[in-house]
Amino acid sequence: MSRIEVSDVSLRFRLYHDKSPNLKDYVTNFLRGKSHGGHTDFWALKNINLTISRGDRIGIIGHNGAGKSTLLKTICRIYTPQQGSISVSGRVAPLLEIGAGFNLEFSGRENIYFSGGILGYSRKQLESLEQEIIDFTGLEEFIDTPVKYYSTGMYMKLGFAIATAVHPEILILDEVFAGGDASFVERAQKRMTEFIDRSNIMVCVSHDMNLLQTICNRMILLDHGQLIGDGSPEEVIELYKKATQG
Repeated sequence: MSRIEVSDVSLRFRLYHDKSPNLKDYVTNFLRGKSHGGHTDFWALKNINLTISRGDRIGIIGHNGAGKSTLLKTICRIYTPQQGSISVSGRVAPLLEIGAGFNLEFSGRENIYFSGGILGYSRKQLESLEQEIIDFTGLEEFIDTPVKYYSTGMYMKLGFAIATAVHPEILILDEVFAGGDASFVERAQKRMTEFIDRSNIMVCVSHDMNLLQTICNRMILLDHGQLIGDGSPEEVIELYKKATQG
């Protein structure tokens, strides 16, 4: 049973304010018994409680710095919270950063196997899916070109196609459609809709409210690391509008 349980999760980051000292400043501070540098701790996430169940299509919204991407990375175990716990049941396919997992010197075709292997696909699986991935991206002409020459849109297309080649139980997306052309975005939305119809979980961060209303059945609103809204897309978008106007 696919499920995500976020229980009282808090994650703190530390910001350092001062530049690295030069030798003179370092020695002076040392002789005076002073430690160099100042810092500020801030809570990127604070007391987050969230249950995501099989069939949920979750859209996460909030202002820049609200903690949206941080929450996704915490769910994917990239960050470890200082407080609370996260339980994930089901195979996760994270697509958080364009080109993450690509080897820039490899061609698009080689990266299907390289990046796909990182995502846990077997070589046999990838061999059977290779042509479908290429066809979906529309990159046949460039598939044997090193990806270091790809545009952001080409990166996104290939990364999305690989991550979604095998229907994942849990699909995690962060602004994945940014930079995509209209035709690809339409195909990608259709592909994700097919995933949800098969009862997968999807969690998506995007600034595109129209997109989220189309693909999500539930949305959450974050503000300064805190969850302040959880409900239908219409309800949460209205709450977000009120919060930004206030």
